[in-house]
Amino acid sequence: MNTIKKLLFTFLISGTAWLGAQEADPVLTLDRIYNSSEFQADRQRPVFWVEGGKAFVTIERNEEGEDRLVKYISKNNKSSVYLSASAITPEGTDKSLNIEDFTLSPDESKVLIFTNSSRVWRSNTKGDYWVYDFDSGKLSRIGKDFPSSSLMFAKFSRDNAFVAYVQGFNIYKEDFKTGEVTQLTKDGDGDIINGTFDWVYEEEFGMRDGFSWGPDASKIAYWQLDASDIGTFYMINNTDSVYAKPVPLQYPKVGYDPSETRVGVVDVNSAEITWIPVPGDPVQHYLPAMQWVNEDLLLIQQLNRKQNELRIYTYSPSSGDLQKIYTETEDTWVDLRYPDISSNQWGNNDFLLTDNNTALLRMTEKDGWRHIYKISLEDGAKTLLTPGEYDVAAYYAITDKDILFSASPDDPAQRYLYSVPLNGKGNLKRITPDDFSGVNTYNISPDGKYAIHNHTNAENPVTTRLVRLPTHKTISVLVDNKVLKNKLQTLDRPSVEFFRVTTSEGVEVEGRMTKPSGFDSSKKYPVIFHVYGEPWGQMATDSWIGLYDIFLAQKGFIIINMDNRGTPSLKGSAWRKSIYRKVGVINADDQALAAKEVLKWDFLDEEKVSVWGWSGGGSMTLNLMFRYPEIYKTGIAVAAVANQLFYDNVYQERYMGLPQENPEDFIEGSPVTHAGNLEGNLLIIHGTGDDNVHYQNMEYLVNELIRQNKQFRMMAYPNRSHGIYEGVNTQRHLYTLITNYLLENNGM
Repeated sequence: MNTIKKLLFTFLISGTAWLGAQEADPVLTLDRIYNSSEFQADRQRPVFWVEGGKAFVTIERNEEGEDRLVKYISKNNKSSVYLSASAITPEGTDKSLNIEDFTLSPDESKVLIFTNSSRVWRSNTKGDYWVYDFDSGKLSRIGKDFPSSSLMFAKFSRDNAFVAYVQGFNIYKEDFKTGEVTQLTKDGDGDIINGTFDWVYEEEFGMRDGFSWGPDASKIAYWQLDASDIGTFYMINNTDSVYAKPVPLQYPKVGYDPSETRVGVVDVNSAEITWIPVPGDPVQHYLPAMQWVNEDLLLIQQLNRKQNELRIYTYSPSSGDLQKIYTETEDTWVDLRYPDISSNQWGNNDFLLTDNNTALLRMTEKDGWRHIYKISLEDGAKTLLTPGEYDVAAYYAITDKDILFSASPDDPAQRYLYSVPLNGKGNLKRITPDDFSGVNTYNISPDGKYAIHNHTNAENPVTTRLVRLPTHKTISVLVDNKVLKNKLQTLDRPSVEFFRVTTSEGVEVEGRMTKPSGFDSSKKYPVIFHVYGEPWGQMATDSWIGLYDIFLAQKGFIIINMDNRGTPSLKGSAWRKSIYRKVGVINADDQALAAKEVLKWDFLDEEKVSVWGWSGGGSMTLNLMFRYPEIYKTGIAVAAVANQLFYDNVYQERYMGLPQENPEDFIEGSPVTHAGNLEGNLLIIHGTGDDNVHYQNMEYLVNELIRQNKQFRMMAYPNRSHGIYEGVNTQRHLYTLITNYLLENNGM
């Protein structure tokens, strides 16, 4: 070996060893988490079941990094290219389309591709749509005469002849063969909204797509909102020009009227519109769901303003007959699709239909537990399908004989797949094997014979499998995250434990505790309570803890998550609904009293107690710092609601009632009311472009803290939204700020 080769060989070996040492570094840094792809997780891209479930199509990259569609046979996971990148390369270009989402026509002869998207509120729902026709082999752009990235919710008609979409708050249909475009609604202008929704419907009901083709392709049912009386909230952009620019947002604050809402049926040939005469004031009621049952029957769901009464109507377009078939009332509130970690159907408020579309499935909590009932469309008669003292978490699909759903009767931190017969006469059967302890979610094929199964637990990120049902036999591992898992194995990893404590008020609270590696029970550790605590989120779950908690544990912290009353834990209706009109009070009390019990453990340092949270967790952090200053020494509140009267009407009124009737509850539950009690170290963080929890909350709280002569720190992120992620280095900067504040105020 000559000298040059020796030097090169030595360099390669030493360089490889150096790289290996770097890769094996057991200590996390914020740069490794937020400024690299070192710990990037793989994920399964969207799946579209075809042939009734015998196969599915998904998005994959080819060797050149271009998107294409690949078809997999369900029974053996054998793959073939369904639509190549070259087939979706527009004429005159050499770049194929980036597939963000896709749908197939009902006869699977055409593919509708969504690309070049732009953001509307939280989601990228505007974009371009292209259709590839398998019969002709041609690729064409839908709505080509409209501006780029301006179409929404394009979908095929059931006869495969047309596509309909929303553009500029109006609904259009387009003929595939001729390219002829017909405008079906003409009054949409931003105040009048056709075929889509305003901010609050999207945020709180998950509603974005606002129209649906009828089964015979002759009609489209759609929502129309009149937002002309909704108040405009102005955010301020101070950074993009010399002069500040107001950013207007139609946003109905709590106590103010929502948009007037109605549902119409438009004849796609004549463009004649018939408005469905749903009774009740259209301003003081919500219409959160509408679906076709058959070519001449619609189901419509209506909630009153307080959201404690749900009515279900059937409507026949041919006769105009409207019938109320079901009413459900609560002293607190009625949920539509329940918030749960196993529910992957957010925004789909439609019912599952069964018995040849003569009955619907509905989850209710009328007997103290959340159960599934079968309800007749003819007379509203109910059949209980899931008897027993346990909660259904979410339902997924039905087969010929059974309904498949998520539950966890023995441990509210976990989720598993179960089935019961649709006739209401059988027993509960668990389908998820014991090997998959933790949280399991499913995307089940239309025939109920296969599923995309996602599994995680506190110590492992998500893995995805194709499984056969009901045996749950794994056909193929689709995403194993092996690279990430191998990287995680090189880290100095904490241990995770689950616990229960009983407060002085007799409330049993579940918790999750992350301990540093090499934990020594004879030492005193600083503790961080990571909180949420409102009806829309559960924290102490047996799901992957994430890199930031590992990082904090490596710094020497113990991290604790606990679920108070009011959180969507599977502990019965009374547990969840007890927070009604007491948001900010009962949840803060439970957290603090549970923390008192936890802090009796010898290995926790009572003088080094921190709490932090985001959004509702930010509000919880403020309430804990202000209401229980003797417990919490350091708090970090991100994007917090400081005054409940500043938040949106749908969310806050659902859980608190109307401020016109019980203003004292809103005042008592608002953190700003108790700001004068601050004693510890407080950092408040907010994005000035937050269209969800407005920056107004931070300024209002700052004013009160100043008035009370309380010292604190604050950080405003210019033009960042509720997630504070936009811009270069934002996440790294944010978590560096949070970390440094925790270290500084815990003497570390």
